[in-house]
Amino acid sequence: MDTTNNEVTVRDVPLLDLKRLDPELEAELQDAFTRVLKSGYFILGPEVEALEEECASYCGAEHAIGVSSGTDALLVALMALGIGAGDEVICPSFTFFATAGCISRTGARPVFVDVLETSFNCDPEDIERKITERTKAIIPVHLYGRCADMDPILELAGRHGIHVIEDAAQAIGAEYNGRRAGSMGEMGCFSFFPTKNLGACGDGGLVTCNDAELAEKIRILRVHGGAPKYHHGVIGGNFRLDALQAALIRPRLRRLDASSLRRAENAAAYTSLLEAAGLTSGASPPLRLPEASPSRHIYNQYTLRCEDGATREALRDFLAANTVASEIYYPVPLHLQGCFSSLGGETGDLPISEKLAGEVLSIPVFAELEEEEVRYVADRVEAFFKES
Repeated sequence: MDTTNNEVTVRDVPLLDLKRLDPELEAELQDAFTRVLKSGYFILGPEVEALEEECASYCGAEHAIGVSSGTDALLVALMALGIGAGDEVICPSFTFFATAGCISRTGARPVFVDVLETSFNCDPEDIERKITERTKAIIPVHLYGRCADMDPILELAGRHGIHVIEDAAQAIGAEYNGRRAGSMGEMGCFSFFPTKNLGACGDGGLVTCNDAELAEKIRILRVHGGAPKYHHGVIGGNFRLDALQAALIRPRLRRLDASSLRRAENAAAYTSLLEAAGLTSGASPPLRLPEASPSRHIYNQYTLRCEDGATREALRDFLAANTVASEIYYPVPLHLQGCFSSLGGETGDLPISEKLAGEVLSIPVFAELEEEEVRYVADRVEAFFKES
């Protein structure tokens, strides 16, 4: 770190640095690797079962089923509900592709809804407008680590007899009115992709639910529908979680609350610094910051909003020139993706999703950031707007 004219300068602030491990965690991960290697049990088995029990308890769910990825968690959840051709499934347009991609893979039709500017999550009023007699499920996404507004969504679903699958890929440990993500709908789907708050050293995922029969169906579907082995009453898939990934996740799970708290502290520091810089005040502020959540936000991302796309791109270039990494989550809403063109989506259909796609920019917020790095990133954001 260099200091010049009392300004903090830091070199190379990554969006995420997976190599920053405290020595105790690194030792536990090495022990876990050795334990699995010596066990000879590499797929499912005791490590996966232990992780499932621990995750179910953590998420406030009766059951947790380890699967091969967050994408496969969504896919197997839809399969378990028998969703397929002729069905419609509602999901937000402003989210990662997997949500709608899995709907399409079942043969069902994704029906895209707009999101709220304040939370970036599903607009319950737009969900209600899009419900038809063919609607079989709603998949609210808890984007960036903040839970969607679940009470009105669950009320709508109950009134219309519609399933609710929570896409909690970015939100393990997030809360809504005292309930954990993944415990509110019929199922919750999680990702252990390395960039998540609870990341594996590869791919992995999890499905949570409170229904024993549904949990058993998911367990059968993850092994090609075989129950007993080599006897197939249903067609499933190869959705098994590796024992090694489960073993490597478990030490991180024990540290998850502390890690998510550090992310929240980094987010609070950004908010304080950027507000103090005067970037968020006035009728048309140059920058909008994430709205404070009434419940627990775990900050998988800390996402800024610029005035327009040109400003966003200029800010991103400026940060890169100052060795600060950033990313756009997500630049093209799903209803405008080429692979969904047959659904007839057009520019202007979902104005908030389209607006956000042109404005958002996520900056580093991971737990291991140093205080000096947080101050440097905020300083560089301030410098961009003061120099523009």
